Amino acid sequence: MSLPDPVVRLPTSRRGWAALIRELGVRPAKSLGQNFLFERGVVQRMVKQAGVGPHDLVLEIGPGLGILTSELLRAAQRIVAIELDPTLAAHLLRTFGDDPRFALIEGDALRLDLGALLPPGELYMVVANLPYSAGAAMVRHLLETPHPPRRIAVMLQLEVAERLTAAPPHMSVLGVAVQFYAETRIAFQVAPSVFIPPPSVESAVVILDVRAQPLLPPEQRSLFFRIVNAGFRQKRKQVANSLAAELGLPKAEVSAWLRDVNIDPMRRAQTLSVAEWAALTRAAPDALVS
Repeated sequence: MSLPDPVVRLPTSRRGWAALIRELGVRPAKSLGQNFLFERGVVQRMVKQAGVGPHDLVLEIGPGLGILTSELLRAAQRIVAIELDPTLAAHLLRTFGDDPRFALIEGDALRLDLGALLPPGELYMVVANLPYSAGAAMVRHLLETPHPPRRIAVMLQLEVAERLTAAPPHMSVLGVAVQFYAETRIAFQVAPSVFIPPPSVESAVVILDVRAQPLLPPEQRSLFFRIVNAGFRQKRKQVANSLAAELGLPKAEVSAWLRDVNIDPMRRAQTLSVAEWAALTRAAPDALVS
């Protein structure tokens, strides 16, 4: 016996979604940047841009009222959803719990070993509408887990999305950290009017294609992030000055180090590409490596 279309289990209009929110007694937390998406076309576009197919295992974080969940169930083979709010978790179980392709985990995704929730070695992707307060931290958490997804498609605050996908000369620590692990792009922007309540900022869907191998081996990654953080800690200074001050090295030695990898010591940190930071790490002075 086939199951009903998951989409028909949910409201079809803004008024219907607002009524469901009142019925459940949930209030979007402004402090968390939490807003409920109600426009079906946005999630359809999001699932399409993510490239979700009938053989895919998808991890969804913070499914909320379930509009994205319902579209994922139409497209994917299996969905594992993580929801922190017990009221929303109960709603999701009532709505989708009879579907054997749907599994729900109650908990804080930032505190869970996400890769450990899924079969070892199995490929999966993440598709999620993330609250503004936790978006950047969640992306880092996903990328740094020992069993990372092959692709991440997330809706974030536009400003954060632009930082994740920035290119020189507009790089940041966040942009370098994310692009170390993945190739990034903004798929499309999302207007405030498709949320209840409407946020005061624009949103965007970001696609991150996770690298099969990051740019450096595991034993060099701690040093990579130490160097990057040192470079950006005084980002208005020339990168040679910032690295010398933060790493406790003579400026002349730092300048020579930079020139060895064809980086002008007078540049600013935000102008360096991820590949240049990786080259700096490979050529790091013995004082940093030992």
